[in-house]
Amino acid sequence: MNIALIGASGYVGAALLKEASARGHDITALASRPERIATAPNIHARQVEVLDREQLAAALRGHDAVISAFSGHAQAEVRAYYVEGMESIIAATRQADVPRLLVVGGAGGLEVAPGVQLLDTPAFPAEWKETAEGARQAVNRLREETELDWTVLAPSAHLEPGERTGSFRLGKDALLIDAAGNSHISLEDYAVAMIDELERPAHSRTRFTVGY
Repeated sequence: MNIALIGASGYVGAALLKEASARGHDITALASRPERIATAPNIHARQVEVLDREQLAAALRGHDAVISAFSGHAQAEVRAYYVEGMESIIAATRQADVPRLLVVGGAGGLEVAPGVQLLDTPAFPAEWKETAEGARQAVNRLREETELDWTVLAPSAHLEPGERTGSFRLGKDALLIDAAGNSHISLEDYAVAMIDELERPAHSRTRFTVGY
């Protein structure tokens, strides 16, 4: 499959790039700093600024799907930058006539009790609130989208480098917690779940989550 991966040099993007490349997909790896992207015969690094909608649309054109690992962690105004970036990604994907958009979501919008999202609990870390609110707004924005076949994959509460096991659970809107009371998924298994969804779509126009 011919994929455009936005944010390919980032924390999650690099894991997605590795998994997609290992499965033989042809990837246009997009980043503001393409020199940070791993090289391989099926990886084509390209510089792009997400907020430049015309440049982004040109980079996305001709692909079977777009995967967005875009984040605003390095920005002073994280939430505003992320929301603006997602608007640009949605518009550019439509403009480029790419039929599918898969998005790296956040755990903060998942429910820990009926009607109670993780982001709204006192225990949610203050340093991640702006990022999580941006991700929650992005899901709400995508739910209004009428043209694209979109999917959001939210991780568990803890998303950290670890082992690629290929063994995990999928859920929908509730935070997944294991028998020990932990909510976690490795970066490697998160990438497996995302590329599985790319290859075998099962969550069209919805959000789902992955965890142990």
